Amino acid sequence: QVQLVESGGGMVQAGGSLKLSCAASGRTFSSYYMGWFRQAPGKEREFVAAISRIGNIKSYADSVKGRFTISRDNAKNTVYLQMNSLKPEDTAVYYCAANGAQVTRTLGGYDYWGQGTQVTVSS
Repeated sequence: QVQLVESGGGMVQAGGSLKLSCAASGRTFSSYYMGWFRQAPGKEREFVAAISRIGNIKSYADSVKGRFTISRDNAKNTVYLQMNSLKPEDTAVYYCAANGAQVTRTLGGYDYWGQGTQVTVSS
């Protein structure tokens, strides 16, 4: 089992940047595939990015491709989401998630979830 805690959210103007972190408990972080999702008010939770266990495979939603970068540091049990050129439509609660099977874009493919961190982008 793994526990996930997100941090780094906040308020930023359009065009700005934020870097989210997700710290995982336990000694088996490197065995998990990690993902980031987001949920805006009144909308369903959606996929943002995912990364393989050693970071050699990454997947992005079309809406963030070229602006967001997912990475991980297995020595620090942490996965990151660097968000650049932020837009008001990026405003959402951002969640990290873990699964032991594969890089996937589907919510149901993840077994563990953090509590989320709020990102607000003003125009």
